[in-house]
Amino acid sequence: MPIVFALLIVGGIFIGKNLNFSPDNISSISYGEFPADEKVSEVLKFITENYVDSVDDNELAEKAIEELLHNLDPHSSYISAEELKGVNEQLEGNFEGIGIEFNILRDTICVVAVIAGGPSEKVGMMAGDKIIKVEGENVAGNEVKSKDVTSKLRGKRNTKVKVGVMRNNNPKLIDFVIPRDEIPLYSIDVSYMLNNNTGYVKLSRFTKTSYDEFMGAVTKLQKTGMKNLVLDLRGNGGGLLNIAVQISDEFLEDGKMIVYTQGKNSSRKNYKASSTGELSSIPIVILIDENSASASEILAGAIQDNDRGTIIGRRSFGKGLVQNQTELPDGSAIRLTTARYYTPTGRCIQKPYDKGLEAYYSEEENRYDNGELQNADSIHFPDSLKFKTPKGKIVYGGGGIMPDIFVPLDTNGRSKYLSELFYKGIFNQFSFDYADKNRAMFAAMEYEKFLSAFAVSNELMKSFIEYADKNGVKRNEVQIKKSEALIKNYLKASIARNIWNDEGFYPIYNKDDKALEKAIDFLHKN
Repeated sequence: MPIVFALLIVGGIFIGKNLNFSPDNISSISYGEFPADEKVSEVLKFITENYVDSVDDNELAEKAIEELLHNLDPHSSYISAEELKGVNEQLEGNFEGIGIEFNILRDTICVVAVIAGGPSEKVGMMAGDKIIKVEGENVAGNEVKSKDVTSKLRGKRNTKVKVGVMRNNNPKLIDFVIPRDEIPLYSIDVSYMLNNNTGYVKLSRFTKTSYDEFMGAVTKLQKTGMKNLVLDLRGNGGGLLNIAVQISDEFLEDGKMIVYTQGKNSSRKNYKASSTGELSSIPIVILIDENSASASEILAGAIQDNDRGTIIGRRSFGKGLVQNQTELPDGSAIRLTTARYYTPTGRCIQKPYDKGLEAYYSEEENRYDNGELQNADSIHFPDSLKFKTPKGKIVYGGGGIMPDIFVPLDTNGRSKYLSELFYKGIFNQFSFDYADKNRAMFAAMEYEKFLSAFAVSNELMKSFIEYADKNGVKRNEVQIKKSEALIKNYLKASIARNIWNDEGFYPIYNKDDKALEKAIDFLHKN
C-alpha cells in the first residue's frame, strides 16, 4: 500500500508540474482523460529520471505490481521469472537434477536418500554419503546453504556434474560423474495398510502426476486386501483443480456434481463425474485440518456434499478462489483470481479477507486463541451460510470445510523443549548419525522386525538428550518427562526414515494419531 500511495502522489506531482495545471483549467480536465495504465507508466518514468538516488526501474515496477495484486485478494500474485521455475516444478511434479534427498548437518551435505531409478542411484551413490566437493570446489565447512546446493546440483537434462563423496568417514573421496535427468517429485508421501482391510494414503499436493500416483497406490493396496480407504489431506495446501476433479471422479457416480466455478467475468463452469468411478463403492474417510486448502477442499467438499464419505479432523483453511496464470514476455507471471469455486450444494468456502493480508494469514492463530482447535462448539456460522446435502446433512459455507467428526488438536505431551528439538533440527541430525553408524545392521533387518523389536532404550534416550544439550537445546527434566513418549516415538520414526524413507517413517509417526484412530474406529463400526 505505501508503494501504491507513493506512486499516486508522485503521479499527482508529475501532472501538476509538467502539465502546468492552473486554477482556471483544473475543473475542465476529467480523470478519465488520463488512463490508469498511462499514469503508472508516467510515474515510473518520472521517478527513474528525477529521483535523488539511482533506482532499478525493473525492481520498482515489480514491487508496484506485487502491491497492486495483493490489494485485490490474498491469492492474486506476481511471480518473478527467477521464482517461476521453482513454482512450476511443484505443479509439474518433476525437476531436472541428480536425484537425491539431502540435509545439511554440521555444515556438510549429507545424502539422506537416493531416488530409486534416478541418476545418483545408477552411478552408485548411497544414503549416508557426504558430498564434500562439487566440480572440484570444496562445499563442506563453507556455511553452505540449501539453495546453494540446489543451484550446483540441478541443471539441464543430460548435462553432467562431478561430485566428491566421503563414505563411512574415509578421508579418501569417491568421485562420481552424474548425468542430470528428469527427477519425479512425488505427491504421495506414503501408502500402506492400517489393518487387514483398511488402506491409508497420504497425499501432500495436487500436481500433474498426482492422479496417476493416487490410482497406482490404491490399486496396490487393493491387491493386498483393502476394502476401506483413509485419505489423509492434512497439511495439503492444494494445487491443480483438474487433478482434484479427476480424483473426486473416481469416488462418484456418473453425473454427480464435483465443483463449479463462477466469476464476474467468468461464466459458470460445471465439473461433474464423467462415469461411475472405480472407487465409487469403497467406504472412504478423508482427514483434514486447518492447513488443508484449495484442491484439498474441492475433494473433501465433493465427498461431503454428495453424502459419499465422512470427513474427520478440524475445519479446513478456507480457500475458494480460482487463479489463472498468465506468463509475461520477460518470463515472469501473474496469477489473477478470476472466479470462485462452489461445492455441489452451492456453498463457497472462501473465508473473509476484507481485513487485510496479515489478518487473513494469522486467522489460524485466532482459531487457536478462540478455542476452535480444541472445541467444535467454538465455531459459529450464520444461518445464511447453511446448506443441506441430498440426505439432509447440514453443511456450511463462508470459511472452510467443517468436518463431520471433529478431532481436537492433540496437545498431550507437547512442551517448549519438544518444540526446540524440532526447531533446531536435533531429531534429523541425531537420527542421521545413529542410522549411519548402524546402517549395516539396519540394512540386514526387515522393516517389520524393526517395528516390533527396535525400541528407543533409556540409554539411547540419554545419548539423545546429551546430544541436544551440546547442540543448543538445554535439558529441562520436567518437560523431558512430559514429552518422553513423543520424543521416543519421533526418534524411532526418524531413524526409520534414514533407512526406509517415508515408508518407514509414517507407520511409526502415525502411532497414537487421534484422527487416524477415529477414522479406523468409524470404518470398523460402519
